[in-house]
Parts: sequence; C-alpha cells; structure tokens
Amino acid sequence: MTNAFEKQSHQGGALWGQPAVPAAVESRAVLHVVSARDYAGAGTVLNDLSDVITGATNPPIGGVLKRIMDLVIAGAALVFAAPVIILVGLLIKITAGGPPIFSHSRVGFGGRSFDCYKFRSMVRNSDEVLSAYLDANPDARREWEETHKIRNDPRVTLLGRLLRKSSLDELPQLINILRGDMSCVGPRPIVKDELRRYGEHQAEYLATRPGLTGLWQVSGRSSMDYDNRVALDSQYVRNWSVWLDVVILLRTIVAVMRVDRAS
Repeated sequence: MTNAFEKQSHQGGALWGQPAVPAAVESRAVLHVVSARDYAGAGTVLNDLSDVITGATNPPIGGVLKRIMDLVIAGAALVFAAPVIILVGLLIKITAGGPPIFSHSRVGFGGRSFDCYKFRSMVRNSDEVLSAYLDANPDARREWEETHKIRNDPRVTLLGRLLRKSSLDELPQLINILRGDMSCVGPRPIVKDELRRYGEHQAEYLATRPGLTGLWQVSGRSSMDYDNRVALDSQYVRNWSVWLDVVILLRTIVAVMRVDRAS
C-alpha cells in the first residue's frame, strides 16, 4: 500500500530482510520500460479501454487458485478488521465530516473500470487545494507529473496521514477483493491516464487483477520512480506463482508493522 497495504519480490533470499531491487529493474535490456518523462508518446494511448482485448478473453493470472486464496484471505481479514474499520469510519466522520469512504475509478483486469474504495484521508475540496498548490510550487508539479504523487501532500488531513502511515486507509479495498475487482497481490490499481506510462507493458498490467499489495510495495516504493514501478509490475506478472504471492504477503505484514517504511 503509500503504505504497505497500498504502500507499498521474491528474490530467493530471507523473507525478513530488506528486499533488494530485482535484477529486472537494474537491467533495462531485460524489461524495456518507457521513460516517464516520455510517456506522452509511448505507444498508442487507449482512449476507450472497453476496446482492449488483451486479458479480456483469458482468466486473470493465477486463475481459480488465486481467486480462492483471495476470497479466503480477504474474508478472514475483513472479519478481524471489522472493529478497526468501524472505529476509523467514526473518527473520519467526527473530525472531517462527510462520508468516511470514497471511491475512485481505476483500471482493472482486461481494461474494465471499477470503483476502488479507500478511507477518505483528504480534505473535501481536495481538487481545488491540489490545483492551487501545484500552481504555486513548480517543483511539486514536476513531482506530480513524474510519479502522480507528491510529498507533504497539502490535501491530506492529520488523521489521513496517520491512516496512510499505518496502511489503514486501504482496508476498504478488502471489499473490492471480495467483489472480484482486485486481488490480494498484484500491481496497484491505476487511473486511466497512467496506463500509457506502461508503454509496451500495458498488456501485462491488464492480464491480472490489481492488488491490495504487490512487488512494488515491498521493494521500497517511496524511493522508486515510475519506470521501476512498471518494471516490477511486469516482473510480477511474468513470474507469478503461489509462492511469490505468499512471500509478498509476508513482506507486506512486516512492512505494515514498520510504518516508517510504509510511506
């Protein structure tokens, strides 16, 4: 997950150490990744994702086995997390007002759009706040255009920062997993405009359900640029196995417990 549930590889090493950046990231000859600064011209921009064929006629990677794992893990997690979900919802309602959960359209398996759920961690007029902040801070605008994220985001509330640091803002996505929109492990869900940044690896992103956590999240997401994110997502799809999912989930638990590494 920003966080290890959002925020945030199976490298064959110890599960509990800091994972090294995969070789696929270090060798651009292995995975040709379109530079983020050139993404505007990277391949064909998909104006209508409903026309995407790749991944739409085949099941997501992992098939029935991965889906069963998702249902069991997400179902159990939702039951255990229910008291926390209720408490967080009440705190957001009291401190910020408005609905505690919001949804935003994301690109899912086969190019299908879905509503991705999160606890609301931003002020209610977040679009206006972001626009004014980027206009006044050119460096922040460059960061936003490069990664679609900014440090010290002015839209995030104090409670929202705590939720992001602890990964709790992603808990509502357990519902997305049960609905079949997402998987426990996979590439993080992206908005439509981000898909072009995947260049020739668009088909790999579309071949699986987006994940609550993934290879990028447990490989030091806060210090990686978008090129490396694409490389890690591509590596995950190409090398998927049940064992890889188990390793990522275990590393996610460690990352969530170490909130200093979660953002």
